[in-house]
Amino acid sequence: MIEPILVGLAFVAGLAFRRAGMPPLLGYLSAGFLAGGLQIGDAEVIHTLSEVGIILLLFTIGLKLNIRELLAPQIWATASLHTAIVVPLTAGMLLGLVWLMPSVEAIDTSVAWMLAFALSFSSTVFAVKIFDERGEGAALHAKIAIGILVVQDIFAVTYLVFSAEQAPSPWAFALLALPLLRPLLVFLLKQAGHGELLILFGIAVALGSAELFEMVHLEGGLGALLFGVLLSNISKSVELYKGLINFKDIFLTAFFLSIGYAGLPSGEMLLVALAIGGLILLRPLIYFTLLVMFRLRARTSLLVGLSLFNYSEFGLIVAAMAVKGGQLPAAWLTTLAVAMALSLFIAVPFNTHVHSLYARLATRLQKMERSELLLQERPVDLGDAEILIFGMGRIGSGAYDYLSQHYPNKIIGVEESADKALKLRLAGRLCVPGDASDRDFLERADLHRRKTVLVSLTNHAENVDVVKLLQQLNYQGRIAVVSRFPDQHEELTRMGCITFNLYAEAGHGFAERVMEELV
Repeated sequence: MIEPILVGLAFVAGLAFRRAGMPPLLGYLSAGFLAGGLQIGDAEVIHTLSEVGIILLLFTIGLKLNIRELLAPQIWATASLHTAIVVPLTAGMLLGLVWLMPSVEAIDTSVAWMLAFALSFSSTVFAVKIFDERGEGAALHAKIAIGILVVQDIFAVTYLVFSAEQAPSPWAFALLALPLLRPLLVFLLKQAGHGELLILFGIAVALGSAELFEMVHLEGGLGALLFGVLLSNISKSVELYKGLINFKDIFLTAFFLSIGYAGLPSGEMLLVALAIGGLILLRPLIYFTLLVMFRLRARTSLLVGLSLFNYSEFGLIVAAMAVKGGQLPAAWLTTLAVAMALSLFIAVPFNTHVHSLYARLATRLQKMERSELLLQERPVDLGDAEILIFGMGRIGSGAYDYLSQHYPNKIIGVEESADKALKLRLAGRLCVPGDASDRDFLERADLHRRKTVLVSLTNHAENVDVVKLLQQLNYQGRIAVVSRFPDQHEELTRMGCITFNLYAEAGHGFAERVMEELV
C-alpha cells in the first residue's frame, strides 16, 4: 500500500508550489525525489498506479480524438520533420558527451541513436495536464499539440513492436475487427446512467482494452487509446470524459512521483543529465519554425511548441528495455529520469506564463507568419453584435437563447471548439470559433463597439485570465462572469464584474421557471 506519509508529502509539496503561483505537478516531482531518497513508499506500487493513470489518460484522449485531424499536414508532417531534425542532433550530442567525458558509462553508436529516438518525443501527460489546468482542451493549439503527440505515440508503438523480444501474437490480427464492437460498447455506455456505474464502465473499458492488447503482445496504452476512439463522437462520451478527469488526475500524480524514485546520478553522469536537459531548449524553437511554415499563427505555434517543451516517459521505457537487455549501463536510466524531470521544471514556468510571454513577443513573432494563414487561423467577423458570450456550453447557450428574445440580432457567441461552433450555427445560433484568451482575437474584436461581455468558460482560472485581458485592453463595457464557489464569486466581484453564482442562484432560476408555467 502507499504510506500516508507519501500522500501527505505529495499534498504539502503540491500546495507549496501552488501557493508560489506554480502548478502542483512540480511539487509532485519534488516529493518523488525526496521520497525516493528517503525510501518512503513502494516504488512498484507507485509505478503501477502511474501506469493506470497513463492508460486512463490515453483513453480520455481517444474519447475526444478526431482521427481525420491527424491527417492535417500541420500535425503528421510537423511530428515527422521534428523527429528527423531532433534525432541526429541528440545522437550527436550523446556520442560527443561520451567522447568528452571518458569516465562516463560508454554507449555505442546504435544505442545512442536508439536513445535519441526515444528522447525525440514529448510528454502527453504534461501537455494534457497543462491544457486542462488552463481550460484550453478544445482550443486549436491544444488539438494540434495532442495530434502531434498521438502521431508520436504511433511512432513509439511501432518501435516497441519491432524491438520487443516477443513478437506480436497471431491473434493480434483479430484486433482489426474492433470496430464491430462499437455498437455494443455504445449500448452499454448509454445504459450506464449518470452515476458511479458510468465511471466504472469507463475504467473497466480503459483497463480491459489495455490488458487485451498486452495479451497479444502489443502496447496496452494503444488499446486504451483505440477503445476511446471507438466511443468518441457521441454525446454520452462527453459525460464519460468529464467523469473520468478527476480519477485520471489522481492516478497521474503517481506518475510524477514515480520519476523521482529513479534517484540522482553521481559524478559526471549528473553533468550528462544537465546537458540532455539543456538540449530541450531547442525544442520549442523547432516546433515554432515548423508550425509557422505550415501557415499557423505565431500565437498558436508558440503555445504548441511550449506545450511540447519536455521529454516523454517513453524515453524511460526504452532505456529500461535497453538496461534489461544489457545494451545500456544502468546509470543511464537514472540519468534520463533526471533529464526528464529537469525538462519539466524548465517547461512549467514558460507554460504558466505563456500568455504574458506572447504579449511581450507578439510584434516580433507575428513578423515570422506566412502571408496566407490556414482557414481556421484567419480573423472572424463579429459584425454589429453588442453582446459577446465567451463559452457556448450549456450556460452560455442558455444565456444566448434568453438574451436573443430581448436583444435580437445583437448577440454573438464565441466558442473555442470549431466543431461545436459549427453545430451551434446549424442549430440557428450566431456563433463563431475563437479563443477568449487570445489577445490577437480580442484586439481585432472592436471591443469599443461591444456593450457587454459574458464569460462562461470551462474553469475559474481561465475566466479570470479573460477578465484581466479585457481590462488590459481597456474594455469599458460590462463584464459578467459565471462562478461556482463563494471564493470565486468574491474574487470576480473585487475585479468589478457582474457575477452569477451557478450553484447559489440555480434554485432561483428553477423557481422562476416553475412560476412561468403556473402563470
